Amino acid sequence: MIISKSELKSIVNARCATPHDFLGMRKCQGGIVVRAYLHDAKKVELIDTRKKSNTLEFQQLDKSGFFELFLKSKRKIFDYKLRIEDYRGGIREITDPYSFTPTISDDEIYLIGKGDDRKIYEHLGSHIREINGVRGTSFAVWAPTARRVSVVGDFNNWDGRYHQMRSLGTSGIWEIFIPDINMGEKYKYEILASNNDTPFLKIDPYAIKFEAPPNNSSIVWDISDYKWNDSKWLKNRQKTDWAKKPISVYEVHLGSWKRVPEDKFRPLSYVEIGEQLADYCKQMNFTHVEFMPLSEYPFEGSWGYQVTGFYAPTQRYGTPQEFMQMVDTLHQNGIGVIMDWVPAHFPRDTFALAGYDGSCLYEHEDPRQGANLDWGTLCFNYGRSEVSNFLKGSALAWFDRFHVDGLRVDAVASMLYLNFSREDWIPNKFGGSENLEAIEFIKDTTETVHKEFKGSIMIAEESTTFQGVTAPVSEGGLGFDFKWNLGWMHDTLDYLKEDPINRKYHHNKMTFPSMYQFTEKFMLVYSHDEVVHGKSPMVGKMGGAYWDDKIANLRALYAFMWMWPGKKTLFMGDEIAQGHEWRYDESLEWSLLQYVQHEGVQRVVSDVAKLYLSDTSIAENDFNSNGFQWINADDGLNSVFTFLRYGADGKTTYAIASNFTPVLRENYPIGLPFEGKWTEVLNTDANCYGGGGNGNNGYVVASEDKINGFPFGAFLTLPPMSTIILKWTKPKKSSAKK
Repeated sequence: MIISKSELKSIVNARCATPHDFLGMRKCQGGIVVRAYLHDAKKVELIDTRKKSNTLEFQQLDKSGFFELFLKSKRKIFDYKLRIEDYRGGIREITDPYSFTPTISDDEIYLIGKGDDRKIYEHLGSHIREINGVRGTSFAVWAPTARRVSVVGDFNNWDGRYHQMRSLGTSGIWEIFIPDINMGEKYKYEILASNNDTPFLKIDPYAIKFEAPPNNSSIVWDISDYKWNDSKWLKNRQKTDWAKKPISVYEVHLGSWKRVPEDKFRPLSYVEIGEQLADYCKQMNFTHVEFMPLSEYPFEGSWGYQVTGFYAPTQRYGTPQEFMQMVDTLHQNGIGVIMDWVPAHFPRDTFALAGYDGSCLYEHEDPRQGANLDWGTLCFNYGRSEVSNFLKGSALAWFDRFHVDGLRVDAVASMLYLNFSREDWIPNKFGGSENLEAIEFIKDTTETVHKEFKGSIMIAEESTTFQGVTAPVSEGGLGFDFKWNLGWMHDTLDYLKEDPINRKYHHNKMTFPSMYQFTEKFMLVYSHDEVVHGKSPMVGKMGGAYWDDKIANLRALYAFMWMWPGKKTLFMGDEIAQGHEWRYDESLEWSLLQYVQHEGVQRVVSDVAKLYLSDTSIAENDFNSNGFQWINADDGLNSVFTFLRYGADGKTTYAIASNFTPVLRENYPIGLPFEGKWTEVLNTDANCYGGGGNGNNGYVVASEDKINGFPFGAFLTLPPMSTIILKWTKPKKSSAKK
């Protein structure tokens, strides 16, 4: 027996932070010692791979499976295998996991500690690889205060005494390479904390695939076999300035968009939804899909916003490769993919990030900083470089591995302010309420994403007046491309919930957003948050006593929305005037499309989105204050709003008139900047939309009638509860005859 009793005890009692110092082959006084710790071994022999006929039997030092072999030799360390006879009579040969050097380099450890490893997901987590001709899986995890970490799974009967990991110095990283661990193996990390003698299990924060609840095991997985077919899309994306392009986003909760009644009403799979959603988005002229979080999460009722697997597509709808196929299919059909990303907080589930190594590792220790009281979750400690690197790496991985085009960052306001929804809070070092570490993390992430992935989109859900959300980081901003305009959303809905007879008293709700419209790059949005928790569906929000008026009001609103400056996002079901609030565990009410009123709302959305998509000069001016002008913002008495959108090409101008009362207004005067024919390109009261068919017979003519301070004017028929869109195109100069 070469190993000391205390050293042996540290291994068999799973209390060793440096198992590679004792296990495997190493030189010792007078020769070489080889040790192996194998959970099911009755007998172990060493095979010299250079002399396969020679085997040497180990001495068993502990019944739990600790074996030792001493070789009197002056020769160098050599390659070997272990032949194992188990208690069932089976015999197998393995390569010793303790015969390998670390799979993480010093440079990688340095970058992780610095918080700037942009490929951290290739270094931490589990990775199938081949080392010295041996195929297996490497495991690496950050757990700096742990006394011991082991990989456990079916391959070692979930016993943490085996496959104890090596601590890599002061980095806090634990690592091991285990031969013959293949794709599909379930595993977790068994951790012994510094302040507790009871080990506990944790998932791999960097895992790419997970087992379904309640077990939630991490799963060894490899996606390198997927062959992408979206190179054309990605090449075009790199050259695209999305601020100047039409963006109409369809927000989708994958599990409830459509279900399969023939198969127990199950949700569609990634593959199924990729095909069907691509067709639907093209039909509806949406440019992008935004998925509510598809990172792994345990609780259905969280809708994906309480994430436990920040690097893994949820297993609910298929494998990671099938997720990739969904993105690929959408790209091949010209549809971009945005995903909700949640770096603001994480759930308290004991199997995940909370108290990961027995300490407050990812979260703040002080609950005044580390707890989100509204959601019962924990807040990330952005000031810790490894934590910010974990999150930044997650963002980069979704672009790199899964080819997403953008991230909609959830709950940004809760990240920016230390006093967000808190009465008891700790000021920053300057005495203010801004979370300086979170702000730096956001800036670093948006800037890095844009550098690494040209044409990527970062969208902020931010509800405060924080300055510079969409300003470049180089100019002191947060670096987002767009910001959800939640003020516009609340104001328009507050106005439209009023009975039409009372709207004249709330006229400023609709005009006020124009005061700040160009202070940020805004995205207009009606999201899932507006159609849950007793808020009623969109059609139910429309004021008025009659159903037809509510439907007409919704048609008018969507046309108004698409012509107002800014990019657009609409939640699924809103486009068909869903009759009840959104339910995450049911399908949308697609059967409503048999009724002309609902089909008419859908057609309005499709047609106005097509208009916006086809005339890119309007979208190019979405953030140009010169591209917007009120015609008359003050007609509160009639609840009519009229404004102009100018195309960036200088050739096209649109006049929009919205009448939000159930009154037909004939000979309604409207000022116009240009003389001549203005074509009525969309009228939400048209018969094809289920409207009353009132309108302007296809066009109006602007003559020299000075109205609303404009040099020209026309007299319109404004249908009740409607929006009409008029288009003027600069006449081509006729060439003079010779």
